[in-house]
Amino acid sequence: MTTEHIRNFSIVAHIDHGKSTLADRLLELTGAVNDRNKKAQMLDDMDLERERGITIKASAVTMWYNSGGRDYMLNLIDTPGHVDFHYEVSRALTACEGALLVVDASQGVEAQTVANAYLAIDSGCEIIGVINKIDLSSARPAEVAEEVEQALGLLQEDCLLVSAKTGQGVKQLLEAVVAKLPPPEDKSDQPTAALIFDSHADEYRGVICYVRVFAGCLKKKQKIRLMGSGRWYQIAELGKFTPTMTAVEQLGSGEVGYVIANIKQLGDVTIGDTITDFNHPAPHPLPGYKPPAQMVFSDFYPSGQTDYPKLRSAFEKLALNDASFSYIPQNSPALGFGFRCGFLGLLHMEIVQERLERENDIDVVQTAPTVSYEALLTSGQVKRIDSPAELPDRAHIEQLREPMVRLEVITSHDTIGGIMQLADERRCKLVKTGYISPTRVMLEYKAPLAEIVYDFYDQLKGISRGYATMDYEFIGFEPDDLVKIDILVNKTAVEALSLIVHRSNAEKRGRKLLVKLKKAIPRHQFEIPLQAAIGGKIIARETIKSFRKDVTAKLYGGDVTRKMKVLKKQKEGKKRMKAIGQVTIPQDAFMSILDTSD
Repeated sequence: MTTEHIRNFSIVAHIDHGKSTLADRLLELTGAVNDRNKKAQMLDDMDLERERGITIKASAVTMWYNSGGRDYMLNLIDTPGHVDFHYEVSRALTACEGALLVVDASQGVEAQTVANAYLAIDSGCEIIGVINKIDLSSARPAEVAEEVEQALGLLQEDCLLVSAKTGQGVKQLLEAVVAKLPPPEDKSDQPTAALIFDSHADEYRGVICYVRVFAGCLKKKQKIRLMGSGRWYQIAELGKFTPTMTAVEQLGSGEVGYVIANIKQLGDVTIGDTITDFNHPAPHPLPGYKPPAQMVFSDFYPSGQTDYPKLRSAFEKLALNDASFSYIPQNSPALGFGFRCGFLGLLHMEIVQERLERENDIDVVQTAPTVSYEALLTSGQVKRIDSPAELPDRAHIEQLREPMVRLEVITSHDTIGGIMQLADERRCKLVKTGYISPTRVMLEYKAPLAEIVYDFYDQLKGISRGYATMDYEFIGFEPDDLVKIDILVNKTAVEALSLIVHRSNAEKRGRKLLVKLKKAIPRHQFEIPLQAAIGGKIIARETIKSFRKDVTAKLYGGDVTRKMKVLKKQKEGKKRMKAIGQVTIPQDAFMSILDTSD
């Protein structure tokens, strides 16, 4: 087939605007699935995706469509909508020439819609605006089309009106895909170059690479080389997702499919790497993409019936299908052996935790998430700090930098005041304000990730009565007045409780922590001082009173000096006990302290 009759496109949208349902209708209309195999969210094959009603992994499918007496090959890549899986969207768009930007006809343009539209523009994709859910009673397609033009510059008259649920307008959408989206460039006479845009590991067949062929072709039994790693393999099987895996003899220029080449481990394949012919290699690798930046870190420790080796093997299994997640061994005096894990965001962390417990029947104790910092040392070296315990001595630090994000919030005009106040409390700086319709406003902030990663979204939803949406993108590390708070229990620093905060919030956060700690640690036979310190300076203190036995109960009458003598003896005993006594911090106490919400 000539490249003239191929269309590679993605569906991008804000979460819950109907991408997966639209993909279902396209599969039905092109005959890729029959009535017997039909089910909702055909391309969401993970249990978690179906339960939560969200797409987590991008998935590819090839469909055949006849328009004007000609057969067209349509390669669709369905993408996630949640901000945490931003990198999945950018990878999918790199493999496409076009994108369908889906907008809900009742909700209108949301934060993630804007972010995904800019991603598509940056990838050089042709965009078709699609207003979905026009069958709803609350639909306002004309207003939403105007919002699309205002916020994204796509002409409102070019937006297609569809209902993915009823199938209305989907036929016209397919015609628009054929007519408006550009075909891939024909480079069949050039040396083979195929981009790996995703991969997953199969227990029996090894690593399955999702590829888009940009030049030349791939054939069965061909000897190939991965240009990034330099390793070579022989292709055992080639195929397309239709949507089931269907083997083919070759993948030509412009086509999308999968490659199986006896690659044993997912670690051997880098997403964004280029596959080329071993004997006639391409002169340059294709431009790949930056590896996803892990922004949130949390410690996982085994609990209940789970032991350390079982947790390790569960992590190894999980890392096979999720290259954006990392884990390294960690040891805590309070919680024993565990792992420090890196995630793209809080939803990603929640999903990994749920998959751990569900797929491997594992119980874990998880510490509160922290973000990553950078320290510029006096030696000129820049060190990445994933946990406060890794922070070097203050004397060796020239500058401490925190991660900053570009934050976009879309809300109704009557809730701007409350949102601006919340942003102000979280040290966010307003960059610009713009109206996308008479009643809806887009606010752009520069914000510290540490301030928005925990409960900011919940507070935002509360203030805006559920209407506001947000999207953030990491822009770099910036220096600020950051300090490390050490928590001392009975004058001994407990490293697992230390945290990095902005100096202006240090005393408040330290005091709040000590109050939680006071409630969580049981009383001992001796008094326990709890202190929050920055360097050698104590900024807050709480005291857990000791149990007091009434040692004077058996004394009656007589001289008061007898009582004083017994009390003095008790006081000395407590002092001696305090010097040698160990404070036991229960595990659930650790968890309540590490919870950073108010």
